[in-house]
Amino acid sequence: MAETKFKPVAEQLTYLNKGAAEIIREEELRAKLERSLKTGKPLRAKLGLDPTAPDLHLGHTVVIRKLKHFQDLGHTAVFLIGDFTAMVGDPTGQSETRPPLSREQVNANAKTYLDQVFKILDPQRTEVRRNSEWLDKLTSYDIVRLCAKYRVARMLEREDFHSRLTNQQPISMHELLYPLLMAYDSVVLEADVELGATEQKFNLLMGREIQREYGQESQACMMMPILVGLDGQRKMSKSLGNYVGITEPPDEVFGKLMSIPDSLTWPYYDLLTDRKPEEIAAIKKEVSSGKMHPMDIKMRLAQEVIAGFHGVDAALKASENFQRVFRERQTPADIPENYIGSEQGKMRLSRVLVRFDAAPSRAEAERLIKQGAVEIDDAVVTDPTFEFDLNARRKYLLKVGKKKFFHLVVQ
Repeated sequence: MAETKFKPVAEQLTYLNKGAAEIIREEELRAKLERSLKTGKPLRAKLGLDPTAPDLHLGHTVVIRKLKHFQDLGHTAVFLIGDFTAMVGDPTGQSETRPPLSREQVNANAKTYLDQVFKILDPQRTEVRRNSEWLDKLTSYDIVRLCAKYRVARMLEREDFHSRLTNQQPISMHELLYPLLMAYDSVVLEADVELGATEQKFNLLMGREIQREYGQESQACMMMPILVGLDGQRKMSKSLGNYVGITEPPDEVFGKLMSIPDSLTWPYYDLLTDRKPEEIAAIKKEVSSGKMHPMDIKMRLAQEVIAGFHGVDAALKASENFQRVFRERQTPADIPENYIGSEQGKMRLSRVLVRFDAAPSRAEAERLIKQGAVEIDDAVVTDPTFEFDLNARRKYLLKVGKKKFFHLVVQ
């Protein structure tokens, strides 16, 4: 038996199972891990992401972190940038055909992806591929041959397509190609395991079938749950405004994570940290016994998440600022300064809030003011017509809501 660097299979499975919604099939994954242990050959764990938007939020990191767990155990993390499939467009969850992205849009988005992904994965031990490497080179013959390996009836059983057919909504031919191309990626990469969100199940299972059609052993599929957003109800999404961007400032991330319902604390520990199941169980025990307050556990979670993306020092500073502002009702240590010229006469408070990104619109700014959510030099202002006198040079401290502070410097 070859000498290996891998941990016992049971220990590996326990770590990999953490937070997973479903594994198809777990006995196959176990067999692959056992073979890997005997031969010393690492498994190839594949995760493909289409760069359809430039920035990632914590919801995206759930599957990336699971890929890291394979990497932690000594297996090969294959991170696939779906630059070709992004131009086709994933029909998952789509009630109508969306316009394919241009190659220029995809390339622009892909540039920022790796910087963000490598905050989680070890770049030295990650195999990064783009599926344009092989999909660009497929001939018409190759594509026809690939299409011949799957039945249209099976494709239309897919929930998205079935729903659209039932509702007499159009389905474009290129959308039928998407899961086939994604499955072909697994053939080229010789994936032992493919990771994805639960909504990607159809695509991942097709990978198993197409691999068999090309004479390969089927990949095991590991589905991760969709991360619930800050509201505690719906999936984390930029469009719903309940997200945490991984490039957001540490203070903002800390405040957002402290706002989550207590019910999300443990799922977030499972899905957003590398803590082992037994460690999380020990923390839960401390809370249930009264040794630790739920608020302190949430603060520890926020620190861990921020440390991963911004470093330990930034996490500690964000924690200190949070305690100063929220627990001790003081102002943060570092308050940004925004400058405005004294020659401008007078300016309404609502306009100032919009100008310096403290409110998205004048209407929203006026609503915040009327609600008493805006303070100037520690005094609440509720008059939406309030104006600053910009003729005299001075500095104002503005507080908007519970989290936003800035100085308005008239110069």
